Amino acid sequence: MPRPTAAEIAARIEELYGVPLPSLEAHAQDRAPGMLAALLGSHHTLAFAEHSVTVHRERLQHLVHLDRQIGAHEVSHILDCARRLAEAVAVRDTQAATADAVLRSLGRIPAPEPPATSVAAPVPALPVPAASPAPSR
Repeated sequence: MPRPTAAEIAARIEELYGVPLPSLEAHAQDRAPGMLAALLGSHHTLAFAEHSVTVHRERLQHLVHLDRQIGAHEVSHILDCARRLAEAVAVRDTQAATADAVLRSLGRIPAPEPPATSVAAPVPALPVPAASPAPSR
């Protein structure tokens, strides 16, 4: 199963809350940390990891380009870049899996229906004690 991207996670968060992501981010800043803040944080980390994967992959492609000579000095840069790329991929995959699992466990609750307006039954009157034929003292 392919991992979801940050854009897909953002769309699912928007669908869950029924509000665009920028509005959700503004709303979450004014509230105590909760599920929304956790989802938005996970989305942010996933987007950053995706960007890091792209940057390190492009840098690695530049370092090992066919027209470049690779000497002892370049090897350390290639290894460092490959390590950073592997770390970014691990973070991306972990964040995507976590956000996906959390979003799958949540569902949007339908809006509550307004209470039905029914005519209230009249309240019955309290029973009146029966009059006794015996004289009272």
